[in-house]
Amino acid sequence: MAEKMTKRVLVIMGSVRAGRRCPAIAHWVSEVGQERTDLAIEIIDLAEWSLPVDDEPGIPALGLYKQPHSKAWSKKVAQADGFVFVTPQYNWGYPAALKNAIDHCYLEWKGKPLMIITYGGHGGGKCAAQLHQVSEALKMRPVSPMPAITLSNAIIRENAPLDDVTFEAALSLVQDGWTALAESLSSSM
Repeated sequence: MAEKMTKRVLVIMGSVRAGRRCPAIAHWVSEVGQERTDLAIEIIDLAEWSLPVDDEPGIPALGLYKQPHSKAWSKKVAQADGFVFVTPQYNWGYPAALKNAIDHCYLEWKGKPLMIITYGGHGGGKCAAQLHQVSEALKMRPVSPMPAITLSNAIIRENAPLDDVTFEAALSLVQDGWTALAESLSSSM
């Protein structure tokens, strides 16, 4: 009987903004995933990846990367079996850093499941819809639900700490999202 390989999931933080809430939210999301699944989960902080905009001479769809940072990013993305994007909603959309990271690759995303988790004062539904559309263009397999974490005005504008109430409100949807992602990964074996 063949040994079952542990599936690898990258939780990609979509914000690089100073003072961001993304690291705390991504860590909480990852903890929920570790409790809910047997997936190997790695958090990726885009602030730690130097991915200059449009510095490759060719298009990513060809996979002929020249820059060392593009080759490293391509390898990291290609090694993953699935993804979770954790991102704030900025002005009804998602951050440029996340779009840039997505657009640095093409084939590396193809066929892989994705859970989209957004957060913000309105939860992030418009951001999630945009990411869903982009993921479909990349031939990814977005799962449902797409949890949206609503942050209070005090958290956003007054730098109040994230609290258990904020996370508890989203917990069941995040758990369901991890279950859907794990099921999608097991069906793609």
